[in-house]
Amino acid sequence: MEANIYLILILFFIAGAYLLDFSANLLNLKAIEPNLPAEFSGLFDKKTYIRSQQYLKENTRLDLVKGTTLTFFTIIFIVAGGFNFLDEAAHSFNLGEIPTGLIFIASLALMRFLVDLPFSIYETFVIEEQYGFNRTTPGTFAADILKGLALALCLGIPITAAILWFFHELGSGGWIYCWAAASMFILITQFLAPVVIMPLFNKFEPLADGALKDAILDYASKENFKIMGIFTMDGSKRSSKLNAFFAGFGRFRRIVLFDTLIEKLSIKEIVAVLAHEMGHFKRHHVPKMMAASILQMGMMFWLLSFFIENRELSLAFGLEQPSIYASLVFFGFLYTPISMVLGLIFNYYSRQCEFEADAYAARRSGLAAALDSALRKLGVENLTNLTPHPWYVFLYYSHPPLRERLSALKSFMKQPWNE
Repeated sequence: MEANIYLILILFFIAGAYLLDFSANLLNLKAIEPNLPAEFSGLFDKKTYIRSQQYLKENTRLDLVKGTTLTFFTIIFIVAGGFNFLDEAAHSFNLGEIPTGLIFIASLALMRFLVDLPFSIYETFVIEEQYGFNRTTPGTFAADILKGLALALCLGIPITAAILWFFHELGSGGWIYCWAAASMFILITQFLAPVVIMPLFNKFEPLADGALKDAILDYASKENFKIMGIFTMDGSKRSSKLNAFFAGFGRFRRIVLFDTLIEKLSIKEIVAVLAHEMGHFKRHHVPKMMAASILQMGMMFWLLSFFIENRELSLAFGLEQPSIYASLVFFGFLYTPISMVLGLIFNYYSRQCEFEADAYAARRSGLAAALDSALRKLGVENLTNLTPHPWYVFLYYSHPPLRERLSALKSFMKQPWNE
């Protein structure tokens, strides 16, 4: 394969991303403190703290092996002409540009899935099982895979075909129509996910009448928040970890509580968790993040338009004949550093949103003590890493580390609430 500037850049980006991830993981492991932080002495016992460190080590080792494997196969696939072989195989069906592109892209997605699968199996049935989190049966695991593949086909094929068609018919100027179509797709999915997609994987039931429901309704009434539904989700079907969230918009909006959360937290602690989620809602964090994501996607399609059917880019991957669908895939490699930088920005903003939501729960709702207790219990139950390295946090954390959140909560309790 003849080397060119694109090939050199792409191999550099792949190797750079791998080394960055590898070094960050090693730093995170070195940041483990042998002694339990004083502020958790009344909650974590020594045995649980050691288990949380072992859990971190097991997952980190798996991530390192997975990253190494994926990087190795990606580089070998590029330099060995794997993309050209796959392109020729897709063309052999003689189905036209767009169907050929769908076959090409779907084949790559399937290959990535097959590489990821053994690691997913090991994580679920070895690591999660070893630490008491896994409740996924082989049948549920297989059903999730089949449902996920079916969903990818039903949703992925139409939007990918639309993107290929716009660029095929309108050339590089089709980027704005691709952006509009993808944005519409994201918005529709956000509305439909809670009522159409999520129930494919989990069972949702209205929260039964009782003290918890009354407490939630009373809190929502004080917040002038119209609830469209309070549901429990069978999170215990797959894991013993705890969670809760708001989902959907408008009349599709609903509060969802994991059944494991209801089992482990008190009523006041659950209301405090919902007060945190209410903070996200009142501060409009979700629509802000969505708007930012859509703008970022527009920039991505605009940049992509400069590389549609770029011959030099195709030659970097061993393809003699440029194509729209190949350009779409190859551009993803060039976009890696931009994606990483944007990821850092989004993660930073997300961490600030979490602090704002905590502040709302603490100052506006007066539930700081209950939220503090809930976060501590979540930390214990989920074997949270209490001492992550700051560099690792900067790169990957979308939520602040637990110690930072608890420290901030103390300060929030002392500050008056200002609308």
